[in-house]
Amino acid sequence: MWHDLMVAFALMMVMEGVGPFLSPHAVREALLGMARLNDRALRVCGLLCMIVGVVTLYWIR
Repeated sequence: MWHDLMVAFALMMVMEGVGPFLSPHAVREALLGMARLNDRALRVCGLLCMIVGVVTLYWIR
C-alpha cells in the first residue's frame, strides 16, 4: 500500500509541475484569479475536484 501511495504522490508531483514548466505566465495568472475568489467558491471547486477524483478512482478500479 505504501508503494502505491508513493507512486501516486510522485505522479501527482509530475502532473503539478507540467503547467509551470510549460507556461509559467498562464499558471501565475490562474493563481492570481483563484486568489480573487471568495472562500465559498474555492470550497465548491475543492469539493468538485474531490468528487471527480473519487469517481475516477472508482471507475479505474
